Amino acid sequence: MQPFTNEAINIDLLPKYQEIPLTKPHHSYWKVIAINILIFLFFLAAILVTLIITIPEVRAKLYLISSSYVLLAILLFYLYRKSFKKRGFALRERDVIFKSGIIAETTTIVPLNRIQHVALNEGIFSRMFKLGTLQIYTAGGLSGHLMIAGIEIEKAKQMKELLLKKLEQLEPIPTV
Repeated sequence: MQPFTNEAINIDLLPKYQEIPLTKPHHSYWKVIAINILIFLFFLAAILVTLIITIPEVRAKLYLISSSYVLLAILLFYLYRKSFKKRGFALRERDVIFKSGIIAETTTIVPLNRIQHVALNEGIFSRMFKLGTLQIYTAGGLSGHLMIAGIEIEKAKQMKELLLKKLEQLEPIPTV
C-alpha cells in the first residue's frame, strides 16, 4: 500500500481546455432555431390579437403592445444568434467538452467515466435538416447532463457509437 500524499499542483502546468478547438453546430441548426422562434412569436401574436380584439382596455395600448412585440422579436433573434455562434463541443479521449452561453458563458467538461447513458434525438424540424441532438446522461444528476444540438445526424450516430465503445473499454479510475 502506498503512503498517502497530497502534493500541491502547479496550475500553470495543467492542460488548457480553452485551447481545444471546438466543433460548432451545423449551420443549418440556425434555421431550426429560427423556425422555433417564429412558431413562438406566431402563438404570442395570436394571443395578443385575441386580447386586443376582445378587451377594449388592451386595444387602447395597441401601440405599446405592438412595439413591445417587435422589440421582443428582435431581441430573441439577436440573443439566439449570438448564443448559436458561441456554442461548441469536443470529444476527447477521456472527456466531452461543451461550451455555450452569451451572458454567462458555461464550459462543461464531462469525464467519460461519469457517463451512464447516451441518447440521440431528432426533433421534427431537426429531422428536416438531417440534424440531431446528442444527449449525454451522467452520474452527477440533472446538472451534469449534456444536450449537444445541431450535429449532422450521421456524425451524431458515429459519436454515439464511439462514446458507447469508449465506455465499454474504459477502465475504472481508482478513487482515493
